[in-house]
Amino acid sequence: MYTTEQLTAAFTRIGLTYDPDAAPTPALLSDVQYAMATHVPYENLDITAGIPLSLDYGDLYDKIVMRHRGGYCFEINGFLGEVLRSLGYPVVEFMARYLRGEKEIPMRRHRVVIAEASDGSRWICDAGIGQAAFKRPLRFEEGAVAEICGETYRVGREPFFGWVIYDRHEGAWRPFYGFTEEVQLNIDYVMPSFWCEHAPESPFRDAHILSIKTEDGRITVDGDMFRIWHGEIPTEKRIGSEEERAEIYRTYFGISL
Repeated sequence: MYTTEQLTAAFTRIGLTYDPDAAPTPALLSDVQYAMATHVPYENLDITAGIPLSLDYGDLYDKIVMRHRGGYCFEINGFLGEVLRSLGYPVVEFMARYLRGEKEIPMRRHRVVIAEASDGSRWICDAGIGQAAFKRPLRFEEGAVAEICGETYRVGREPFFGWVIYDRHEGAWRPFYGFTEEVQLNIDYVMPSFWCEHAPESPFRDAHILSIKTEDGRITVDGDMFRIWHGEIPTEKRIGSEEERAEIYRTYFGISL
């Protein structure tokens, strides 16, 4: 659990003001996830640099708050879950399969946070996805539909995948990711994170991947391509030098290496 001092600094990091007397309401939950998604970049820079990752909550606080970095789902959602626990939300975490764009059933390698608010409602919370994703929590309830920042999501269930989140794409519901209700501990994410760091097949090892959400889209780097997305429409340019890359990282992601 994070201390009052740590929560104060964490809220400052994501552009909010910490109120130690605030109740763990759905509104606060929504504001925290949105602030995380728009202030903490999804990024794999430690992986490409060969720097071992730590999922220890103290190390995540140091990386994200003190060193003004980001991370990927095991890091960002791990940090988000611990912040929510420290704010008084009962939290459980599950392991998900990322389904969007997949032709075969993929392994479980995505961290999902479920938080219960003071009114008893339960919410799917996620600030750890680089692609288009829900910027505010989704109600953890079968059939729930939410329009968030111009994007529409639905929560459903399927026999094999369990709970499935769908996004509305070109007039149809597209499976986004799915998870079953087997509670995971922080240590359970160490092995899949190690695979993402070291496996030759891992999509995280070969090129820089950065993303941060905006109100109407996101800003991304994929290798040498820099993109600013408004909805599903990007403007893009190729990064021409390491000096330009460093400036993009500082300006758009708040990262100075």
